[in-house]
Amino acid sequence: MVIATGDTHGDFRRFDIQHLPQQKDMHRGDYILICGDFGGVWAGGEHDKAKLDFMEERPFTTLFIDGNHENFDALNEYPVENWNGGKVRFIRPHVIHLMRGQVYRIEDHSFFTMGGGRSNDVSDGILDPEEPGFEDRYWELRQRKALFRVKHLDWWEEEMPSQAEYDEALQNLSRADNRVDFVITHSPPSSILDEMSHGRLRHDALTDFLDLVRSRAQFRRWLFGHYHHIHDVNEQFSMLYGNFIQLV
Repeated sequence: MVIATGDTHGDFRRFDIQHLPQQKDMHRGDYILICGDFGGVWAGGEHDKAKLDFMEERPFTTLFIDGNHENFDALNEYPVENWNGGKVRFIRPHVIHLMRGQVYRIEDHSFFTMGGGRSNDVSDGILDPEEPGFEDRYWELRQRKALFRVKHLDWWEEEMPSQAEYDEALQNLSRADNRVDFVITHSPPSSILDEMSHGRLRHDALTDFLDLVRSRAQFRRWLFGHYHHIHDVNEQFSMLYGNFIQLV
């Protein structure tokens, strides 16, 4: 089986047996798929060990796409390999990063993945520790509980895909004849943003790109996270957070 859920941010309590009792009947050929903001590769090295070991000890295999809140410096240290038709990073033998713009064959179904997203919690700025006056500015923002982040501490430019990743995504979709069973993203397409928020949420390069994917691809279901709500936008599009949806 393949079961999807939303952002975890390194908090894996939802995978305890009391919250996911069906894992008693799951095995390594069953998959839990996290729609971005995994957060298990965050502090790097030994600092992440306990959480990653916990996920590796689950009876299922964990798959995740990246969101906007990932430590891309740490994540990019893992080598890129091939698995089930697409590029991946093995964080543990059974904890696998599904990379951007890939098409995988899982349980005899096709999955297109596109991680990344624009951070919504940076309205007061993104600080660079290398710039003069950083510490004064940092503590001033902390004192007034401002919405800001710090480069290479809790914010990375790689939160948004590169042009090469957009190009590779379209190429891989084309090779699949623009037909997949499931689309798994962190952000939604711009048109779905509008449908969700009646135009209140702003578009960006990634959400516009995902609208292009929506117009080109034929798919059964599209799942995304990012907004920390649970909402079936329509029959095809669902926003996940702490809930679980069985796809296969």
